Amino acid sequence: MSEDIDRLRLARTEGVGPLTYRRLLRRYDSAAAALDALPGLARAGGRETGPAIPGRDAAEREFEQAGRARAALLFVDAPGYPKLLGLLEDAPAVLAVQGRPDVLDMRAVAMVGSRNASANGQRLAEAMAEDLAAAGLAVVSGLARGIDAAAHEGALRSGITVACVAGGIDVPYPPEHADLQARIARSGAVVAEAPAGTAPQARHFPRRNRIISGLSLGVVVVEAALRSGSLITARHAQEAGREVFAVPGSPLDPRCRGANDLIRQGARLAETAADVLEELPEYPGEALGRGPHFPRRRFLREDPPPPLQPAEDPTSPAMLRDHIIAIASLLGPSATSVDELIRRSQLPSASVMAVLLMLEMAGRVEMQPGNMVALLSDPGH
Repeated sequence: MSEDIDRLRLARTEGVGPLTYRRLLRRYDSAAAALDALPGLARAGGRETGPAIPGRDAAEREFEQAGRARAALLFVDAPGYPKLLGLLEDAPAVLAVQGRPDVLDMRAVAMVGSRNASANGQRLAEAMAEDLAAAGLAVVSGLARGIDAAAHEGALRSGITVACVAGGIDVPYPPEHADLQARIARSGAVVAEAPAGTAPQARHFPRRNRIISGLSLGVVVVEAALRSGSLITARHAQEAGREVFAVPGSPLDPRCRGANDLIRQGARLAETAADVLEELPEYPGEALGRGPHFPRRRFLREDPPPPLQPAEDPTSPAMLRDHIIAIASLLGPSATSVDELIRRSQLPSASVMAVLLMLEMAGRVEMQPGNMVALLSDPGH
């Protein structure tokens, strides 16, 4: 339990996002060692004070809140964490799960779409989700009004469904779906990245969307406008090597233009559950020519990534004087690949990674998915 407390404190520390959380745990022996190192890293990166680190009492309260909501906390790269979601570079460091955590490792397909969905769109989503669940798939969606709710209701009739919520696990949203969330938790699972008690805000929904696609082998889009969260989910799916399906709709209905545009760009057309079942791969990226290939060994996560070891003492004066200046001078507000930094700085990769960690904990840079890094306009120190 002590290690879980420290992991939660690390995950909730100021400036430690999902990418940094993993890098810290790979670099240090434990979450406790990483927490001890954070103030020094921040100072080395140019920050006068260390990041705000929650105390043990705060972490214990969050565990208690999760317990009152009958939720378990799962940590990335630890036993019990959903394998498919764990393949994402920016997989949530901690995931609250209400219901059955084991269903998160079922073969799953996501279904998303318009909140202001038509009656026909809701009926189609409900029927397709029912057929997909009857075929043994878990149906994943976001508990929103419209297509999401229809997908959950259809899947509940014949099998398992998973709801990904934007706020805390104990804050049903929208409020009228509190009963639906409770029914989902009884046979399936409800998952949340935000701490218990968090009211959902607009910035939480794109993060929620990556979890929807991350748990799934494919995403089915039903009735999505050209600018919608459903298209964000589809983009996350494509970037992660997952299949993207879209249900065609009338070109006269603005709610269908986003889904129709996905088909125009190469998404698989789906009118029935059979269309999805026929094309859904066993593992991410297995469909011909679509997305990055994730070999079976990586999917099963048999071999943990090797720990990052610095080529030299990351706090040595030579490194602080020369390497930090060299790396910072190569960065700008537009994201740059870490590989490009290594090539242009002509520094050892381990030294570059150590410097980036210092700059990140000082609030001067932001690590982004795809091994990219950008200079922050407001250094926060």
